[in-house]
Amino acid sequence: MEFFTVSKEKRPVRLSDATRRFAYESLYDHRYGLDTRRVMSVPLDDIDGISELSDLKKYNAAIRRIAESAPIRICDGELISGAATLGLAISHVVPATIDGRPVFGSVSHLTLDFVSVLRDGVVGLYDKIEKSMSEIIFNSDLYSTRRLKFLASCKSCLDSMLIWRDRYINALEAGGYHDNADILRRVPFEPASNFREAVQSLWFTFAFVRLCGNWPGIGRIDMLLGEYLERDLADGKITLDEARELLAHFFIKGCEWVSGGDYGSGDAQHYQNILLGGIDENDNSVECNVTYLVLDIIDELGISDFPITVRISPDSSDELLYRVANTIRYGGGIIALYNEPLIIDALTKFGYDEREAKRFANDGCWEVQIPGKTYFIYTPFDSLAILQHTTLADYKNRDFADFDALYDAYVRDLKAYVEGIGRGQLARFETERDPDGRLVWRPTAPCTVVSLFEQGCIERGYSYFEGGPVYNVISPHIGGLADTVNSLYAIKKAVFDEGLLGLDEFFDILAADWDESEPLRQHMLTAYRYFGNDNPEVDSIYSKLLSDFSDICHDMEQRLGTNCGYRFPSGVSTFGRQLEWAPNRLASPHGHRAHEVLAPNCSPTPGSDREGATAIIRSYAAADLTKQVTGAALDIKLLPDSVDGDEGLDAIVGLMRGFVTLGGFFMQPDVADASILRDAQAHPENYQALSVRVSGWNARFVTLNCDWQNMIIAELEGKV
Repeated sequence: MEFFTVSKEKRPVRLSDATRRFAYESLYDHRYGLDTRRVMSVPLDDIDGISELSDLKKYNAAIRRIAESAPIRICDGELISGAATLGLAISHVVPATIDGRPVFGSVSHLTLDFVSVLRDGVVGLYDKIEKSMSEIIFNSDLYSTRRLKFLASCKSCLDSMLIWRDRYINALEAGGYHDNADILRRVPFEPASNFREAVQSLWFTFAFVRLCGNWPGIGRIDMLLGEYLERDLADGKITLDEARELLAHFFIKGCEWVSGGDYGSGDAQHYQNILLGGIDENDNSVECNVTYLVLDIIDELGISDFPITVRISPDSSDELLYRVANTIRYGGGIIALYNEPLIIDALTKFGYDEREAKRFANDGCWEVQIPGKTYFIYTPFDSLAILQHTTLADYKNRDFADFDALYDAYVRDLKAYVEGIGRGQLARFETERDPDGRLVWRPTAPCTVVSLFEQGCIERGYSYFEGGPVYNVISPHIGGLADTVNSLYAIKKAVFDEGLLGLDEFFDILAADWDESEPLRQHMLTAYRYFGNDNPEVDSIYSKLLSDFSDICHDMEQRLGTNCGYRFPSGVSTFGRQLEWAPNRLASPHGHRAHEVLAPNCSPTPGSDREGATAIIRSYAAADLTKQVTGAALDIKLLPDSVDGDEGLDAIVGLMRGFVTLGGFFMQPDVADASILRDAQAHPENYQALSVRVSGWNARFVTLNCDWQNMIIAELEGKV
C-alpha cells in the first residue's frame, strides 16, 4: 500500500498493516464514505402531528429519531467506536426529513468545549441544566419561558445521545468488541481516566455532533489528550507504538465521509481543524508525545481531513520546527502556522483576558476564536468591487484632484459598507431588553446539540445562535485586498506621480477593458513592484488601508454599544470567493482584464510577486496584523524541488522563523507542482488522495470542479 506524496521522499511506515489497510480503504476505496451515502437521512413523516410541532420540539424529535435509527457502523478491528452514518450530514443539514426535505440547517465555524467533556464527562451537563432551570424559575423575567424550553431541549438531546451510546454498546457486545463496549459504558458520560478513554470520549462526542449534521472543530488535540498519554506512559500502561495505533484510528475514522466525486470547492470541507503546540494559559508548553504522534500519522498516511495548524513562536524548538517542515514537505497543504505571540497580543489588545487569549484555537477553519465559548460568523466582501463600482462608479467618476482625494473617497465608501454590515445585525435582536439592559437575540433555528458543548448556553438558557456563548463574534472580512491596493497604487504611479496618462484617458481605457491598449496593459502589469515584492511604497498603502478598515470596525462596535451582545473585529480572507467575484469585476488598473480571477486571502495578485517567499511575507507583515483579530491568511506555494533534501528542510524552517520574526499572523504553505495537478486533471483515477490547500481546508484535488482546479493551478504557475 502506497500513500501518495509529491515529495521524492517516500512516506514512512510505522503503523500496523491492519491500520494502514483501514486507512487505505477509507482514502482510496471510499469504503466508508460510500456506505454513509447509502442511508441519507431519517424520515420524520410518521410522527403524529410532526408538522404542527414548534421548531424546538420538531428538532428534539429529529435528534431522537437520528439517535434511535441511524445505522450503526463497526469497522473491522476498530479501536474506537462511533460513526456519523447519515449522508445528508455531509451537506451541512440535520439529516432528518419531512416530505423528503431536510427540516433544519446545522452549525459550523466553531470549536466545541471538549475540555469539559474529558474532565467532567457529559453527565455533568445534566446537573448544569437543572441548576440553570432553578435559577431561571427563581428569577423569572420576560424571557424565562423561552429559556426553559431551550433547557428542556438540552435534556432531550442528552437523552438521545445516551440512546445512541447504548445502541453502540449492544452492537459492540454482539460483535465481540467487548473492550470497546466497556469503555463506552464509562465515556463520554463519565470523565476519562486514561489515554484510550480520552481518545474514545473525544471521538464519540465529536461523532455524535457530526451525526446530527454539524461540523465542529477539534481544537488543541495535544492539550486535550497529552496529560492522559504522559500518565499512562509513566505508569507503563501503554507504549508509544500502541498510542500511535489508537490515535491513528481517530484520524482514519475522521475520513468516514470521503466518497470521491465532484464537490465544486472540494471535499473534506467540514471544518474539523486541529491545533498543535504552543503554550497553555499558565505559559507551560503544550508540546508533548501526542504532538509528535499526530505528525507521525500525517507523515505516514497523508490524511488531510483534519487540517492542522501549529502554534509557533521564537521559543519553538528546532525539533518541532523540523518535524513540521518534514510534514509540510510531503505536500497536501495539511499543515498551517499561527504566530502565537502575535495572536495572543491581538486578542489581549482587543479586550480578552490574557489567560483566555492564551487558550486560543480556531473555528474549525482558521479564524481565531476562544474554543468552546464562542459564537462566530464572518461576513466576507469584495473590496475591489467597492472601489470599481462605488468609488469610481464603473470608471465614470473622475473627480479626484490627487491620490489622497481618491484614497479618502474609497475609505468613506468602505466605511459606509462596513457600517451597513453592523447595522444589519441589529435586526437579529428583540425590541425588549433583558433585566440587565442587554439586547436579547431573536429566536432562530434550533441548534441544541451544538449548544450543549458551548460554555454559556446552558448557564444563560440561550442557544448557540441566540447569544448563549460567552463570546459572540461577527467579523467583517475584507477580500480582494491585494487587488484593491495594487489598483490604487497603479493609479497613483501612472496618473498622479508619473503623468503617464490622464485620469480621463486611463478610465476610458479601463471601461473598454483595455481594448486596443495592450502595450499599456503590459506596462501596467510589469512596470511596477506591486504588493508582495517588499516595496515600501505600495506596502504603505496596504498597511494604511488595513489599519483604516480595522478602525472602521472598532468605531462601529463602539457606536453599537457594549450591550449589543456581540463583538465586531476585522479579518482578511477570500476562501476562494475570488472565483465567484470575478464575473462582477471590471478591468483593473494593475493590468488585468475584466472577470479575471485575482488574489486569494491576504496574498499577492497571482503573477505579481517576483521576489520570492520572503518578500511576500515582508509585504504581508508590513501592516500591524494584531488589528486583524480573527485573522489574515497568507498563502505560500512551494515547488517540491525547492524543499528537497536537508537544504529544503532548512529552507522551510527558515521561512517559518521569518514568518514569526517579521510579524505574520497565519500562513498556509503548500508544496505542490502544477504539472502533477494537470496530470491529475487528465487522469483523476491515479490521484484519488492528492490533496491541495484551498483556504481553511484541504481538498482532494480530483473532487474540485474544473474552475477551482484551474484557479489553484494558475496560482501555482503565477499567472491567471
